Amino acid sequence: MKIALAQINPIVGDLAGNEAKILAAYQRGVEAAVEIVVCPELSLTGYPPRDLLLKKRFVAGNLETLNRLALATGKTGLLVGFVGENQLKPGRAVTNSVALLQHGKVIATRAKTLLPTYDVFDEDRYFEPATGNLPVDFNGRKIGLTICEDIWNDEDFWPERRYRHNPPVDLAEAGVEIIFNLSASPWHIGKNQTRFEMLRNLAQKAKRPVVFCNQVGGNDELIFDGGSCVFNGVAELVAQGKLFEEDFVVADTGSAGIAGDEAPNVLFKPPCAEELIYKALVLGLRDYLHKCGFKSAVLGLSGGIDSAVTAVLAVAALGRENVRGLSLPSQFSSQHSLDDARILAGRLGIQYDVVPIQTGFESLKQTLKPIFAGRPEDTAEENIQARLRGVILMALSNKFGSLLLTTGNKSELAVGYCTLYGDMCGGLAVISDVPKTIIYRLA
Repeated sequence: MKIALAQINPIVGDLAGNEAKILAAYQRGVEAAVEIVVCPELSLTGYPPRDLLLKKRFVAGNLETLNRLALATGKTGLLVGFVGENQLKPGRAVTNSVALLQHGKVIATRAKTLLPTYDVFDEDRYFEPATGNLPVDFNGRKIGLTICEDIWNDEDFWPERRYRHNPPVDLAEAGVEIIFNLSASPWHIGKNQTRFEMLRNLAQKAKRPVVFCNQVGGNDELIFDGGSCVFNGVAELVAQGKLFEEDFVVADTGSAGIAGDEAPNVLFKPPCAEELIYKALVLGLRDYLHKCGFKSAVLGLSGGIDSAVTAVLAVAALGRENVRGLSLPSQFSSQHSLDDARILAGRLGIQYDVVPIQTGFESLKQTLKPIFAGRPEDTAEENIQARLRGVILMALSNKFGSLLLTTGNKSELAVGYCTLYGDMCGGLAVISDVPKTIIYRLA
């Protein structure tokens, strides 16, 4: 079967914008003469929609959008993720569903069976699970439709399985010819390789092609890496989408496998960990700003490695013209640190300002002197400096509408090596999930 993978970057809640992306991908599929275009999990709403699912108007709007998409289809099929209404009572009001659209109609829908409720996932709070999953007829073939977690219950990978059911195995036993999986599978270190091996193992055990379409992009703290792929019936990789970028991949499930130079981005030869981390952070930063309506960022440059790495990531994500760095020296700042901050800003080509805090620091100390009388200077005075820097950076953020980036790493945050209302001020902590050891490797 000739298929297209629409690896899109949806915005949570933007039904109109996501509809436009899906329609554009569908049109490309029609022009490429594919049989079916596959979109990611909850591609209509973006993932994760969280408490938007509790708003009846939002759920109704998503269903109206689904029906409009159906009307736009012809002989080329379209698989799209949407929020379905649960018709069985009692139970939760909605389902995490996939719809097959063709010939102007919704041909079939299937709901997600396995609902992850651990780590970053909380789907059992919102969705009613499917009690079973039957094959779907499409162009004279039986196909199996699964959604993300439905394929994450393989005993070869999870000795302690979370669920009783294994939907893709059940579908294979029911005689489907191809297994489709629509996903919004977030990235973490090592996830690419695990996912790749699991999909290949599924194709090998089921002896059927496996088509996997994953969301790409950053939504709040989650980053989705894409990497959509197709395995043929003998578990050979037929095609794979780019990592951390939108992509449109056309493939035939009956094709022979690819290898070597003909297979860019294949995960049995993955990019190095540092490159993946860098791309993930850049994508997450760019999408967080743009999806929240910001165009520029500001950050403090101390001359240290954390603010340097954060500045590099910001320039890669937003462009040098949209990044502004401030040096905020006091009498305790070394000339070496000031020089490093200035040289970094010059090499990055970003706007750079020096705003000394000494006058404000001395003024605040004088203000506090009567109530601090009789006590030696200690961390209270030290923290005034960090908080002054936070005040100045937030003032700049407010005045110019730029998002303030904080520069603390995971190691510092884990042990509390930071100052409340000081260096913790900001709208996005870019490297807060990156240990100091990895910061050195990234640099």
